[in-house]
Amino acid sequence: MSAVVTLKKGEGRTIKAGGMWVFDNEIESVAGSFENGDIVMLKDFDGYPLGRGFINNHSKIRIRLMTRHIEQEINHEFLLGRVRDAWEYRKKTVDISSCRVIFGEADFLPGLVVDKFSDVLVVESLALGIDRFKMEIIKVLKQLMKEDGILIRGVYERSDAKVRLNEGMERTKGFLGEEFDTKVPIVENGVKYMVDVKEGQKTGFFLDQKYNRLAIQRLCKDARVLDCFTHTGSFALNAGIAGAQSVLGVDASQLAVEQAEENAVLNGLSDRVKFQCADVFELLPELERSGERFDVVILDPPAFTKSRNSIKNAVKGYREINLRAMKLVKNGGYLATCSCSHFMDYELFTKTIHQAAANVHKRLRQVEYRTQAPDHPILWAADESYYLKFYIFQVVEER
Repeated sequence: MSAVVTLKKGEGRTIKAGGMWVFDNEIESVAGSFENGDIVMLKDFDGYPLGRGFINNHSKIRIRLMTRHIEQEINHEFLLGRVRDAWEYRKKTVDISSCRVIFGEADFLPGLVVDKFSDVLVVESLALGIDRFKMEIIKVLKQLMKEDGILIRGVYERSDAKVRLNEGMERTKGFLGEEFDTKVPIVENGVKYMVDVKEGQKTGFFLDQKYNRLAIQRLCKDARVLDCFTHTGSFALNAGIAGAQSVLGVDASQLAVEQAEENAVLNGLSDRVKFQCADVFELLPELERSGERFDVVILDPPAFTKSRNSIKNAVKGYREINLRAMKLVKNGGYLATCSCSHFMDYELFTKTIHQAAANVHKRLRQVEYRTQAPDHPILWAADESYYLKFYIFQVVEER
């Protein structure tokens, strides 16, 4: 028998609304013995069964739910069903040549991320309980892909995020199985990239913007484009391949800029797509003072806040870059802007952009609002799964 965790009266609102987490301050008692990472039963204060999940006393997220069925065993058949569901969903909704195959809580496998880059898998395990199932899940996933004619030549682990420390786990990275060349060529939206799964950010490449990158292509033919926080050049290269007259991509990381330049060469775009290593906050005012103007400006910054405590400073950052960008857009030109922090929710992000526009006396005509690609599904009631907000606006002078 597994241990039984009982909630305090009035707690468990997230779980009861459809979420996957129970926090440490919501628990009344734990009956029975367990080791961190074990599967436990979860009950409401009155004994009503709420499901089963794994427990970790090191984490503020004390329990991550695996199933709402109290009698369900977390075994091979259970994992096979979860992984098969995740893979079948991707086959229906996205281009699977490169995609996120498992997205943690949104695929009911809390704490686990698996990205597929061509014939390589990259795994990120962020919770102790799911870490125990990691190798079995990978084995199942490789078998399901093999049944579809996809042979995975290697698996690399990128469980080196700081959040692992909050789980009482060490940060780790390396090969899971045989070694292979960790620079992996992929093609997305017709653009070629060399993905560095060993040294790149997160799992090596940001797949969540796949269709947002595609959406800006139609705006960029014959345009002068500025791509801020370009990372390895993805938006810039989409602009270039769409026929932009010239593109400047900017990032504070010299390594990212070098990778972006290599990607430009891969696509035969080095003559029109250039990259610069600079701090965007410092560069935008300089471009404005020198009289530079662009047909399209793209803002794809890193998360300015990873906690509720720093939201005020994040708002200042988002407002600053957006108003600076609006000043650089030609009258009638376009601004693509986003936030990848789930703490910067839709309402606050929208309000912040509105304030930026008012401050510089610009009018915004919304072209479209988008979120992350479908391989990063948004699970309603699991707020952490809805993080990417992406707007495209036409920027016009007040009239």
